[in-house]
Amino acid sequence: MKTHFQLLCHSVCRLGMVTWVSWAGLSTEVSASELTAVHRAARSIPDDVFLQEVGRKVPFAEPLTAVAVQEARVFVGTAHGVYRLQGSEWVAVPGLKQPVKRLVRAAGGLWAIGDAGLHRLEGETWVPITKESVTDVTEFRGTTLAAVGRKLFAIRAGSLEPYSTNSARFGITRMLPHQETLFVVGAGRLAPFSFGAFGGIDAYTWPADLGWDWGTLPSSNTRDALSLGTSLFLATDRGLGVLRGMSLVALRGDQGLPFEDLTCLAKGFTNDLWMGTTRGAIRQVAGAFHYFAGQRWLPGERVNAIAVDGLTVFLATDQGLGIIRYEPYTLAKKASYYERHLEEWGQKRLGFTHKLEWDAGLKEYVREVSDNDGGYTGNYLAAQCYRYAVTRDPAARQEATNTFHGLRWLEAMTGISGFPARSVWAKGERGHQAGHGSGGYAAEWHDTADGKFEWKGDTSSDEICSHFYAFGLFLELVAEGEEKAQVKGHLARVASHLIDHQWKLVDVDGKPTRWGRWDPDYFLTDEGKYDRGLQAVELLSFIKTAEVLTGDVKFTAAYRQLVQLGYPAYTLRARNTFPPDSILHFLDELAFWSYWNLLRYEKDPEMRALYRRGYERSYEVVRVEQNPWFNFLYGALTGNDCEPVLSVEHLRGWPLDLRVWSYQNSHRADLRTPSGYVALKGGVRTFSPRETEPLRWDRWLMQMDGGAGGNDVVEPGAWLLAYWMGRYHGYIAPPTVIDPSLVSVEHTYERELGAKLYVGPARP
Repeated sequence: MKTHFQLLCHSVCRLGMVTWVSWAGLSTEVSASELTAVHRAARSIPDDVFLQEVGRKVPFAEPLTAVAVQEARVFVGTAHGVYRLQGSEWVAVPGLKQPVKRLVRAAGGLWAIGDAGLHRLEGETWVPITKESVTDVTEFRGTTLAAVGRKLFAIRAGSLEPYSTNSARFGITRMLPHQETLFVVGAGRLAPFSFGAFGGIDAYTWPADLGWDWGTLPSSNTRDALSLGTSLFLATDRGLGVLRGMSLVALRGDQGLPFEDLTCLAKGFTNDLWMGTTRGAIRQVAGAFHYFAGQRWLPGERVNAIAVDGLTVFLATDQGLGIIRYEPYTLAKKASYYERHLEEWGQKRLGFTHKLEWDAGLKEYVREVSDNDGGYTGNYLAAQCYRYAVTRDPAARQEATNTFHGLRWLEAMTGISGFPARSVWAKGERGHQAGHGSGGYAAEWHDTADGKFEWKGDTSSDEICSHFYAFGLFLELVAEGEEKAQVKGHLARVASHLIDHQWKLVDVDGKPTRWGRWDPDYFLTDEGKYDRGLQAVELLSFIKTAEVLTGDVKFTAAYRQLVQLGYPAYTLRARNTFPPDSILHFLDELAFWSYWNLLRYEKDPEMRALYRRGYERSYEVVRVEQNPWFNFLYGALTGNDCEPVLSVEHLRGWPLDLRVWSYQNSHRADLRTPSGYVALKGGVRTFSPRETEPLRWDRWLMQMDGGAGGNDVVEPGAWLLAYWMGRYHGYIAPPTVIDPSLVSVEHTYERELGAKLYVGPARP
């Protein structure tokens, strides 16, 4: 009895023979009207102005216990008094050298609470008010109040006077006016101060110190309190207490709180709530949580205090001050910023884009000439193709054509028809030359014919997938005149190389490269059985693309041969999901590069249906990542919902600082797969780039921990591809603002850190 797989192969082979007559009739080139149309979005996401985070860190030699901003001056509390931030330097404020626990703004002044009692800032010095152990200062009904032990005092004429003869039944740690009532907070307690007395009565008319009728605090270890709008918030070591009316609810990880061990609270600039924790800071805004932790945002993990001034947030940590400034941006402005970043940070040379790496000896960032420059640069070429199609900007066409010729050069330099190099290194240039190869093998570098360059061999499927994807877009959206023949010639030579070498990529030594095999014999090996689903998608896409773009019957016959070999049947399960912890996530990018051409160029309905089923399976595996490029590509190919709102949020979440800082998320309390998704390939949930790092689309957006300590600077080609693809297919609307400062930038931040410009021989 035949297996389901054998029956499917048999059906596909018959399908290949039935459709052979129509394929053989192709003589020149299939017109655009004969290709499967892509879909435009039914509704565009407006490119509204949003607030983009810009981070800065100012180290301090000891823990910062407090922070406040008074009249545009930033003050911090320490074990040795108060310091003021002046530029990037710290200046001691005279009058107070003892440990400071809190800095409080109240009644128009700035107050320091510490071991030496209470002080008020007068001009440029601290003036003592009392040596009593004050815990808080606030203003209520025109009177400045201080809490000492269980009592309240009024501050009048520079001294303390009893405000009430009554005492609370607990030590007061915070006072806060909330909805016309003064509340006092203690360990696990919240009580109103009314008619000169502390506390109230419960529903049974018994005296009560809790201040609510329903609910329970997440912990009795209350560390801070804040009144904001309709709610009174209580920070604890096990989450946030939220009081509305007389109902108290606990906000914890189950409700989306990223981390529960809270230390302090502060009001933001748009009625947003800021929370300090022992592992970073949290911003709650418009029902969402933004988590700021790790090296990108903070000099230290523990946030002891938060102050907000205008659109800037100051976070006091044990290692210094974290500063997060918010600037108005549109996605169009962000695209302008990243284009400028590529130039000003030295991430382009010879038509290629590059990641930067820190050189410890030179003490500067240099370009990495990597294992896959020919693959990653393809994303930038595709981005410029879409950019030109949307804007008709000559600068976009210039970038696209320059990048196109750089990638073409990779094939010309090897001297092997249809065999592109991985990357190219100019002898003697400043940078890092990749010293590793594939699969544990040594790097293979070869001299070019003119002796000026070295090209990296052992080329893999990565480069081939990228070339076919990006060159196809260049032909469709940008190419003019002889460029069209150059595209077709390049792809035809690569496809012919694979055909002539029995579906293998053969290097200078006459042997297949480590990751350049698509042949039936390889598919019978243990490794090949695991990979053949994806590799069948790749090879069918290569040959179909060459057939459609050139009209050469050689490729028609080759495609028919692959059909008869049963390759289409393998495509049903192109995405492996087991074992989940051993999945290579960059393979998703290879698949989606390949699906783009395969599903657009295949016209036979049965073949399309087969490929579509495999594609739908693959997309559902990666959908949980909320990757904007995956989503826009899926929407354009199928017309189905592709979650564009989440995609736009991801693009907005990319940081402007493209250094790859180290981060951790595995300790978080909100590690749950969101409703409506299934995590099929390892991991639990995706994360915003502000909480991890700016990732190329070959990386895993569900990775919890990672980073490079700031030693790498990623190139933004992937972001630009997703943005301009979204614009082209209508998922992202053009900006409607007319202010030039909201759609473009003049310079990038810290551009002086970028790599030095390329000095070396020019591209032939």
